[in-house]
Amino acid sequence: MPTRHNAHKIEPLEDSLGDVVGRADHCVSYQVIWDFVSISNNLEDIRRSWAKLFGISGSQWLILMAISDLDKGNGVSVGEVSDKIHAVSTFVTTQTKILERLGLIHRVTSTTDARVVLMSLSETAQQKIAALTPRWEALHAYIFSDFDAAALNDVKAKLEILKRRTKIAMQRVAED
Repeated sequence: MPTRHNAHKIEPLEDSLGDVVGRADHCVSYQVIWDFVSISNNLEDIRRSWAKLFGISGSQWLILMAISDLDKGNGVSVGEVSDKIHAVSTFVTTQTKILERLGLIHRVTSTTDARVVLMSLSETAQQKIAALTPRWEALHAYIFSDFDAAALNDVKAKLEILKRRTKIAMQRVAED
């Protein structure tokens, strides 16, 4: 239902999910979403720039970073990477086969479940990533320079709430 606005008071706005939101909060929430879009686009551009140094696509770079982040020494499954990057497993499987041919990852069948392929970074990928680490850390330090540990934890907690709620909202929209 559209907002009815007059100069003297702000009437509630009922959103498509049945919640009531004040118009001022509604406008700020829209700007926050646009800020997320901008941040996402900037991060995508950064990812493509890092990927270019490896001669791979931005999506392939994201997969490498997910493997690097998730692997604790025993390899990581396609499903875990798919969940981390929010991509379907068939896409991850296809891209990891390419990364394997490029010598950037190793893929082996799990010894406990033959249906599962475990992936890890190759020595080549580890060395290339290690060479970029000082630049990577400087970039992160710059991006988060205005946040102390408490503020960063607060942002993380609020983002977790937003991730959960946007997932629910997406499911509700899909039901319509």
